[in-house]
Amino acid sequence: MNFFKLGKVVAGSRSRWLTLIVWVSIVGLLSIMWPQVNNEETNSSQLLPDSAMSVEAERISEEQFPNENGVPLLVVWYRDGGLKTEDYSYIQAFFQDLKENPLPSQSMVPDFGNAPPQALLKIASEDGEALSTPIFYKTEASVDELQESLDVLNKKITTLVGEDLFSKELSEDGLHVRFTGPVAIQTDATALFSQADVTLLIATVLLVLFLLVILYRSIILALVPLIGVGFAYGIISPLLGFLASKGWIVVDAQAISIMTVLLFGAGTDYCLFLVSRYRDELQLEANKYKALHLAISNSGGAILMSALTTALGLFTLGLAHYASYDRFAVPFSVAIIIMGIAVLTLLPALLAMLGRVAFFPFIPRTESMYKELELKRGKPVRRPNYRSAFSRAAGRVVTHKPWTIISITVVFLCVLAVFVPKIEYTYGVFESFPEDMPSREGNTLLSEHYPVGEIAPVQLLVDTDGQDVSVQELLTSLPYVESVSDPVSGELNKDIMEYRIVFSINPFSDEAISAIPELKEQVVTVLTQTGIAQAEEQVWLGGETATLYDTEQITSRDQNVIIPVVLAIIALLLVVYLRSIPAMLYLLFTVGLSFLSALGLGWLVIHYIYGAEAMQGLIPLYAFVFLVALGGDYNLFMISSIWKNRRKMPLKQAIAEGVEETSSVITSAGLILAGTFAVLAVLPLQVLVQFGTVTAIGIVLDTFIVRPLLVPAITTVLGKYSFWPGELWKKTDIEKEEA
Repeated sequence: MNFFKLGKVVAGSRSRWLTLIVWVSIVGLLSIMWPQVNNEETNSSQLLPDSAMSVEAERISEEQFPNENGVPLLVVWYRDGGLKTEDYSYIQAFFQDLKENPLPSQSMVPDFGNAPPQALLKIASEDGEALSTPIFYKTEASVDELQESLDVLNKKITTLVGEDLFSKELSEDGLHVRFTGPVAIQTDATALFSQADVTLLIATVLLVLFLLVILYRSIILALVPLIGVGFAYGIISPLLGFLASKGWIVVDAQAISIMTVLLFGAGTDYCLFLVSRYRDELQLEANKYKALHLAISNSGGAILMSALTTALGLFTLGLAHYASYDRFAVPFSVAIIIMGIAVLTLLPALLAMLGRVAFFPFIPRTESMYKELELKRGKPVRRPNYRSAFSRAAGRVVTHKPWTIISITVVFLCVLAVFVPKIEYTYGVFESFPEDMPSREGNTLLSEHYPVGEIAPVQLLVDTDGQDVSVQELLTSLPYVESVSDPVSGELNKDIMEYRIVFSINPFSDEAISAIPELKEQVVTVLTQTGIAQAEEQVWLGGETATLYDTEQITSRDQNVIIPVVLAIIALLLVVYLRSIPAMLYLLFTVGLSFLSALGLGWLVIHYIYGAEAMQGLIPLYAFVFLVALGGDYNLFMISSIWKNRRKMPLKQAIAEGVEETSSVITSAGLILAGTFAVLAVLPLQVLVQFGTVTAIGIVLDTFIVRPLLVPAITTVLGKYSFWPGELWKKTDIEKEEA
């Protein structure tokens, strides 16, 4: 692709305005025609595929054992030292009011209003300090309707008791009330993400703007990338909204939140790659248009290749069976591609309009311009030096002491990577909520005051094929089982039996999750001994513990599939672009080592500084795909510079020059990208906090250790073999002159 011609087309003296008009027209037209992506977010909490055992169990249960009550909300009443008679009176009055004045979304309410205090005492916790009372809602009720209903319930209880029982700290004396259960979890999660969107957008914009002003010391230049990102989002949002409205993709609040970070971080990086090159060309070329066309010509290939590499890497998430991964694939890939197009078309048009003024007050000029300015002012004018001391030092040290650099950096990164096997993982929904989230506090109260297994019993479904099968005695004998209910026959198929299993251990613990396959195996063995041939396919386990087991298995499967595919795609693109097998191998090695060290250091931060007992199980694959895809951008940008310099100067000098030329811009880009992901740490959702932390750490390690030190040091050691086979036998300009 001829990027010089592209520059003339989109950023010529006349075409620059046409390019801007085209972008404005497209953004305006799409915004009118198609819905914004935020309006098409799904509220579905179903993340497992239909083939998962727990999902099949839920489907069979709804069919054979229909629950007409609806979706439960658990109202947890708690008083340290024991609930009092007046507390039970409040509970009775509250439920009596719900009977007489039902809420619009309400489907069924137990008759606790007419129940004597003795009946309520029986369902209270053994210590008498907590009581869980359910309210059921229609399954078709929307999140907004559920939230409105919870607000009404809050007001009813506050008015009845005469004080706010929901905002009081649990450590305070008196009666407390918390909502938990499926309804409360859904509304809390929605509220968290709705808060996250606004907080994230404001924090990201302010951070990027601040960093750009600090790094480039120009408010004009700081605004230009943000304008480019804004235009790109103006296309991305309605495009994704259209795809979601047609049912072709599914987007959720989490995906859109992280996409916003990715767009500002990666988008600003691509802008900086072009802007820095434009600044360099303006020091050599007097004509601002020609300088811009040369900048596009010299950086366009790296930018396009970086965008393509990142987009394809992120698109591999579409191979996942777990919905949280799969929902990321299209939004992230589309965002990167459109941002890349914006950087190669819209950004040049904006820079063409501004010219050298964009860099005010540190305007880049040619040598003749400086001399003319000196004559005009009658005194010398200081030339700005855009290469930092760090970049010059790095360029020297990696070419003079490459083995020392390789040894130190590899040992340092490996020490951090050693902590990866020590990471504890969790897949529980409550671990991602803040500790003071009402639904989490309610669940904690239940777990502390009710039998531990009662919180989340396991549902066992068995298709007996008409055989006389009994598994109660066998299951009860298992050390982690507290009790097993009597079997209940299905309504449509009497051969399907349902058992309710209560664990004697925490149903959310690793021990309970690992017991799920053993439970199934025990029942399958009984069915097989009875003569049922397809016993493996006639046993299903459902409930929270089984869901966590399926989540762990399916996400592990996704990691085993996606990681090799990402590596293969990145390897292929590197070979095609660099035409070098050794370069492809050591670039993949360094990015992979950077990921492992980031994961290890991230765990130390999450565990010892944040105080989390476990890392969210989704983080490793999230971080891997982002760091491998985004980390390749910086390597491509620097290696491209080395490859270009190598044709006109000795190899060591080409490496040193390549490091010096690119260090400033890549350091700036890395700081901005790491900063945008670090913004996720201000959000209340642990999965986003941990993802942002690990990714930001990985980007910092890549920016300050891997890219400026390790990669060029390896290139120096390999020498001319770094270019095998594409460039190895080609003579450089110096070699041609000597010949």
